[in-house]
Amino acid sequence: MPLTLVAAATQVLRNGLQSNLTTKIGTLGATQVRFIYGLPFAVLFLLAALLIEQTRLPEITRTALGWSLLGAVCQIGGTALMLLVMGQRAFGVAYAYIKTEPVIVALLGVLLLGDHLPLLAWAAVVLVTAGVIIASVRPGEFGQLLGESRMILSGVAAGGLFGLSAIAFRGAAGALPQGDFIIRSLTVLVVAMTLQCLLLGLWLALRDRAAFTGSLREWRGSLGAGFTGAVSSAFWFAAFALTAAASVRTFGLIELPMVALFSGRLTGKVVALHELLGLGIVMLGVGLLLAAQAA
Repeated sequence: MPLTLVAAATQVLRNGLQSNLTTKIGTLGATQVRFIYGLPFAVLFLLAALLIEQTRLPEITRTALGWSLLGAVCQIGGTALMLLVMGQRAFGVAYAYIKTEPVIVALLGVLLLGDHLPLLAWAAVVLVTAGVIIASVRPGEFGQLLGESRMILSGVAAGGLFGLSAIAFRGAAGALPQGDFIIRSLTVLVVAMTLQCLLLGLWLALRDRAAFTGSLREWRGSLGAGFTGAVSSAFWFAAFALTAAASVRTFGLIELPMVALFSGRLTGKVVALHELLGLGIVMLGVGLLLAAQAA
């Protein structure tokens, strides 16, 4: 739970920084920032963990590399679609599309890794997802959720790709033969980010040099997005290494109603009734998830 809380909080910061960069360097340029500026920090995190634990780098098996490659490609696609949807829709509606992810993660976890969830956990997944949608979307905007087929498909596809990447990274960590969950998760993070930098960097260098050079030009804003992205990913990966990805992603969805409450206190705005209702449903879902884990 603490790992997921830190991951969710830093993810909100990273998404905001990336979204601001989209208008300056385009969707793919902003997508690349997460990886090319995050990799040096990920390497530092891994080196620090190896030094503190006085251990060696785990052997990177073919299975681990294959899972890492799948996760890397899916995360690139999910990030690009997320920024596309956020650039064309109001934040709340866009977020509701994308955060159908836990349901997809739960289904894929069963199919690909055999991560079977108890009935209470399935109920938690559905409740938390419903709570996020209610908290994200104003009552008068619910018609927009069904009225824009292109945005629906893009948002759900983004959530699906993020879900598949979570499953893949959990599979990669489990395929490493040595190291505790911290070493294994950080090793997968470095491998995945290296692959992402190579794949996306090569694509942009050949097909969209303006976006590639733009991310270098906007290095100040990009550095912050890279750092928060590396921190967020490190904590997500560590949580994935410990338990089913569906449970992690479900608990991580408390980020949206929490942001609504904290931003209300900072700006002085009253939290809307639908946000409070969504928060209540999310907390009920989290309670069910904890009960399922304890059973």
